[in-house]
Amino acid sequence: MRLLRMGIQMNHKKVRRLMKKYGLRCPVRQSNPYRRMARALKTDAVAPNHVDRKFRSHGPRKVLLTDITYLRLGQGFCYLSVIKDAFTMQVLAYQLSESLEVDFVLDTVRQLLRDHPCVKEAEAWIHSDQGCHYTSIAFRKLLEDAELRQSMSRRGNCWDNAPQESFFGHMKEEIKPYIQSWEVFDDAKERIDDWMDYYNNDRYQTALKGMSPNEYYRYIKTKELPPALGPQ
Repeated sequence: MRLLRMGIQMNHKKVRRLMKKYGLRCPVRQSNPYRRMARALKTDAVAPNHVDRKFRSHGPRKVLLTDITYLRLGQGFCYLSVIKDAFTMQVLAYQLSESLEVDFVLDTVRQLLRDHPCVKEAEAWIHSDQGCHYTSIAFRKLLEDAELRQSMSRRGNCWDNAPQESFFGHMKEEIKPYIQSWEVFDDAKERIDDWMDYYNNDRYQTALKGMSPNEYYRYIKTKELPPALGPQ
């Protein structure tokens, strides 16, 4: 098109030969992997917003929030899928992946069922946004087989899953000093594993009466305060 405006007629094959001869390259925009994934997984299966922002009204193991976030590496990104109990704030399952393929989201649910089988008896809601992973046939079938109920935020409304958004925000702020040093996937995984352990066991929260998520869950089940918070 540029050559035509200069009065030069040349077919595309000759252009290619000349470009190859002189080592010329055109910059090509890389496709967005999430959009490619969304096209591949697209369905119209959107669940109603059954949770309706009543995140802590039903007790433990009743409303389980899930979402995906990305983490920057030296070259590229990795992706974190998390399932969190909205009442106790515990991270019940998480998976870190180098790929946005749906498998790591399914593995997060499988980890939840393996480590916390009580969620099946609780008839828990799995609440997410309307992302392509959560509307996919594979994800919906896995929840159905596990007798878990599905709830989704309204489109474009981040407040419908606000506690999960807040969780990712706090996590990224606290690990920010380490992110710049991450070059490969294992660098991120080691730090994320360490932070998740810290979050569940040692990150005390005012909303949990000054307890960590795991301490608060034990308190809910036994009514016994941690020694440091009990009668002196």
